[in-house]
Amino acid sequence: MTLDRFYPVVPDADWVERLLAWGARLIQLRIKGCPEPALRAQIERARDACAAAAAQLVVNDHWQLALDIGCDFVHLGQEDLAEADLAALRRAGIRIGISTHDHAELDRALAKAPEYVALGPIYPTQLKQMPWAPQGLARIAEWKRLAGARPLVAIGGLTVARAELCLAAGADCVAVVSDIVRHPDPSGQTRAWLAATRP
Repeated sequence: MTLDRFYPVVPDADWVERLLAWGARLIQLRIKGCPEPALRAQIERARDACAAAAAQLVVNDHWQLALDIGCDFVHLGQEDLAEADLAALRRAGIRIGISTHDHAELDRALAKAPEYVALGPIYPTQLKQMPWAPQGLARIAEWKRLAGARPLVAIGGLTVARAELCLAAGADCVAVVSDIVRHPDPSGQTRAWLAATRP
């Protein structure tokens, strides 16, 4: 499969709608600590907004809700991978992306035949405490060789300039969180990302 090279990761449906208006076509909805009724409403709203814009929504972690609501793409961390009903997701036609941080996790992910694998953090990130050291650009090239034709997503501490380096190193797609949602001019920064990632 082919992924848009610009992959913003956002905390709510408001951000999904903003990014769609600014030109994003692949968006991950990553919501933490939200009661299920509100979470369901957020996912449904984001799903509908992406469908109307012919864009792809990826639901982080909440695979059961994605299955119930009728979403078609989920992103799973290694902990979620151990708990998710992958057979049910596949039967429903839901595509899967998987986070990886070391060789054992990459082997585990590739055995599940995901639509993409993600590698991170490429650079230091302040978003959350990571037990892994920054992976660096050389690891991107190594991961791409191991993943083969399967798309590789780079994530963690990315700026526009760093994203360009990641793409040059072999990443197929670059995921961004803070450099959009914490930027003082997120619409302008989105334009900069789009200019850098879409030839």
